[in-house]
Amino acid sequence: MRIGVDLGGTKTEAIALDDAGHEQMRKRVATPKHDYQGTVAAIVGLVGELERALGARATVGVGIPGAVSPATGLVKNANSTWLIGQPLDKDLSHALDRPVRVANDANCFAVSEAVDGAAAGAWCVFGVIIGTGCGGGVVVNRRVLTGANAISGEWGHVTLPLMTPDEHPGPDCYCGKLGCIETWISGTGMAADHKRVTGDPLRAEEIVARAGAGDAAAEATVARYVDRVARALTTVVNTLDPDVIVLGGGMSNIDRLYREVPKLLEEYAFSDRIDTPIVPPVHGDSSGVRGAAWLWPEGETA
Repeated sequence: MRIGVDLGGTKTEAIALDDAGHEQMRKRVATPKHDYQGTVAAIVGLVGELERALGARATVGVGIPGAVSPATGLVKNANSTWLIGQPLDKDLSHALDRPVRVANDANCFAVSEAVDGAAAGAWCVFGVIIGTGCGGGVVVNRRVLTGANAISGEWGHVTLPLMTPDEHPGPDCYCGKLGCIETWISGTGMAADHKRVTGDPLRAEEIVARAGAGDAAAEATVARYVDRVARALTTVVNTLDPDVIVLGGGMSNIDRLYREVPKLLEEYAFSDRIDTPIVPPVHGDSSGVRGAAWLWPEGETA
């Protein structure tokens, strides 16, 4: 049995899967915000509850909104800031008396869809999360590619490619740079773009709904958004050339991304044609927690 834990900013969820990937049990609790020791205790409690209920000891994987630095062994780049600088994997391993694998939540999303989701059977998969922020993960042969610096797939903090003159130098990003992909194609990025152009402060879902109803200004915003997603993914295709790209997060619900982005990729990418399918996730919001469980592939035990 394998247990996956998805550590979110507001809730922490755990799932138990059998060896075939079938869900056996699931439970969630509120995340103890700004309380590192409380967060560790919440994860340990969830694992213990699932194991007692199912009568089996499991491998444990945890998805977090950040990464464990190979240089220090401490959490970095986490928007749940109380995790930063903490040896989360070591503390969980000690508390649970077994090795625990910790990975970025976007990597967990990608491995879930690569193992038994929308990209099942593909050799190289790029998983995208576009919601409030923008993240990505790379999976090769059903295993997460973390990278030497634990930043593989962090395409959201690359400058938007092929910027037009009116896009330069790009919006400020919290990472300290200008024009990062995240500032353009996250939900907050779409909303900010619409407000810059129209002065109208709308949320992304409102803009998409208005575009569908024929609002010209909203339609222009969505068209710009789709084009920027295509330019952003061009960098991924030119560099990684994945077999499948899976889109997740709230913005992945924009249906026209799947119709229009592949056509634009043929215009922007360095190839005579692009055959890379761009698909929605099979497991949806469950991909993160399922992917955390699959951080222990078949045949591996703690």
